[in-house]
Amino acid sequence: MIRAASYNIRKSVGLDRKRDPRRILAVLNEIKADVIALQEVDSRVGKRLSTIDPALISEETDLKIVPVAIRPDSIGWHGNAILVRKDAEISAARRHELPVLEPRGAVSADIRLNGAEFRVIGMHLSLLKRFRERQITAIGEQLDDLANDLPTIVMGDTNEWRTTGSLSALPPQFKVATPGPSFHSSQPIASLDRIILCDQLDLHSGEVHKSDLSRRASDHLPIWADLSVRTETIGA
Repeated sequence: MIRAASYNIRKSVGLDRKRDPRRILAVLNEIKADVIALQEVDSRVGKRLSTIDPALISEETDLKIVPVAIRPDSIGWHGNAILVRKDAEISAARRHELPVLEPRGAVSADIRLNGAEFRVIGMHLSLLKRFRERQITAIGEQLDDLANDLPTIVMGDTNEWRTTGSLSALPPQFKVATPGPSFHSSQPIASLDRIILCDQLDLHSGEVHKSDLSRRASDHLPIWADLSVRTETIGA
């Protein structure tokens, strides 16, 4: 079993307008995920510094950073980062350019954990539908170009208010899992955050993580899903 999670942390600024990276890490510890896609981890201006000190991640969680950053004080790419359990093996890490009007991108990693190998893509899609559709199409095309085919989880802040909408541009082997409304954390009404699974993965359960901390830590609530890789795909 693999627990995958996605969380837009709004640069670690909570509803109290305080930047509190330790509060974000405490929420991650509550979720107990094996792999987490984060959005808005870095500041948007200047040196694009990470809003969470990497040393804090190492000291206060059982997670490590997938090496996708190109800036020395960042942990992500266009604000997207992936964290995995410390005992996970990372065989590849990538940055994906996406069609954009405003700065956007995606990151991915190939991971071996709990006896299974799988791929994770973290993304933060555009506010504009036409760009979301182009970005989803670009992700599908870039996946097709990769040399090895792995069970794949795509997750992040889709900025899509409808059940499918721009996500209908996904390749046919992918299905969208929507644990529930995750935005706005004070009164969630929109399911902007999604976990998207290829047909080599089985979904067992999933939820929006609601706790006293998560309701204050960001304007999004984190989501998670428990998954398994189908036996016949392991080592294929």
